[in-house]
Amino acid sequence: MDLDAYSAAHGAEWDRLTKLGGTRSLDGAAADELIEHYQAGATHLSVIRTTVGEAPQADRLSLALSRARLRFTGAPANPLHQVTVFFAQSLPAAFYRVRWVTLGVTAVVGLLFVVFFTWYSSDPRLIATMGSPAELKQYAEQQFVGYYDANSEAGFTGQVWTNNAWLAAQCIMFGIFGVWTPVVLIQTGTSLGQSAAIMNEYGRLDHFFLYIAPHGQLELYSVFTAGAAGLMIFWSWIAPGARTRRRALAEDGRAFFTLVIGLTITLLMSGVIEGVITRQDWPWPVKIGIGTVALGLVLFYQWVIGRRAYRAGVTGDLSEFDAGARQIVSA
Repeated sequence: MDLDAYSAAHGAEWDRLTKLGGTRSLDGAAADELIEHYQAGATHLSVIRTTVGEAPQADRLSLALSRARLRFTGAPANPLHQVTVFFAQSLPAAFYRVRWVTLGVTAVVGLLFVVFFTWYSSDPRLIATMGSPAELKQYAEQQFVGYYDANSEAGFTGQVWTNNAWLAAQCIMFGIFGVWTPVVLIQTGTSLGQSAAIMNEYGRLDHFFLYIAPHGQLELYSVFTAGAAGLMIFWSWIAPGARTRRRALAEDGRAFFTLVIGLTITLLMSGVIEGVITRQDWPWPVKIGIGTVALGLVLFYQWVIGRRAYRAGVTGDLSEFDAGARQIVSA
């Protein structure tokens, strides 16, 4: 199709659509004309995108159609439908987009844990820098396990949930600066390695893994996902590709910030496990199995449902109509 010829043939109709869409008040005849031009313009836009793809003419026509639509569809979308779309498409698609970076973050933090655990365990002088022998022994034999019974189930669950959710939100919010998120992830790996080294020094390394395993699987994966989202927001304006930096940051920022809601839910799940399940007098395989099932559900949501939504064209960002017209850039 000759796009220039097609645009010349219908340019007057598109100009009229733009003018009517920008008119503050319309009488009955003008409103009918607007609807007619809107329907025709939608057909023209479909033809252009089907035959040509992305083009400046298509972007300008899309903007005119969006403004026209506002003139005769002022009512907001059904809130229940919006919630359903968000949890069935937008959120899992955003989770899916950060999947590989999440695995990379998991591997790096895991390596930091192993390095610091091995380093501190091999040198008693390093263990001594973290406290006196009496303090370290009390931590290993009393405080580490007693931490899980220090408060009521509801109080403890609420405490760890809000702390972890706020930490995850910071990783995403401040990810744009490229500093805070790596600091949080590095501190997570090193502090876990040091804690494990103290427990190992006093022969209680098994307690370290047993008490962390039920909730830690989902909790740590949620933090790593938040870190991955923050890093990808930072990378969106470092290497925007064909997009402008502003557009890349806006699109990826909106998409990945939705993960704050999803991670708040996953961290609530891990908080309930930590505050309620861990302290129960149940066999450890049962308690750890509950944590594994919780992580499995989240992974299914991310990798299966998210993959399906992403392949359908969902990115986690707002729709083109809600986000506004995109800035035209050269290919």
